[in-house]
Amino acid sequence: MEEKKKKNIGFNIIKADPMDNHKGFGKGSLTLDNVSPVIVDVEAGEATVDVGAMHARSVVEKGIKFLPNRDEVPDAKLYWLVWVTMDRAEEGPYYAGVTACDMTVNREIRRGYKSLPEHVNRLDKSIKRHIIVDHMDDTSKQILANYLKNHDPGMWERSPEKLKTDLQTS
Repeated sequence: MEEKKKKNIGFNIIKADPMDNHKGFGKGSLTLDNVSPVIVDVEAGEATVDVGAMHARSVVEKGIKFLPNRDEVPDAKLYWLVWVTMDRAEEGPYYAGVTACDMTVNREIRRGYKSLPEHVNRLDKSIKRHIIVDHMDDTSKQILANYLKNHDPGMWERSPEKLKTDLQTS
């Protein structure tokens, strides 16, 4: 009798540039092919890739009405949505853009807080190879750093020093 293996959803595979050798409309467009959304659950101390977050449909976000005012969501649990963009250098793939934005959720009242413009802008910054994680708390930084290191130590080693420095805890 075979046991069913749990499907492990990992990072998106780095693909060839879909706009290579294309000189027409859309040349220079940004692509989401190499971006993966990582949800950091601070309370649980874990990080996971949740592709549903690309369209605000992650497990954390489902069934939650998000409000624009943080104060309207009491006793909320903190999550970080981290946009991780991978790229390839001669030495191999690496984490090229990593940006984080917070959101809070109170499952009991089915309400949450997030700034949609911030989430979209951080996705854009990640695609453009920015590193913006220095505003995260130390616990969250440690969870994210461990996740990225353990996912692929080689990718971590080839990543920009700014990422490693900004994810160091004090």
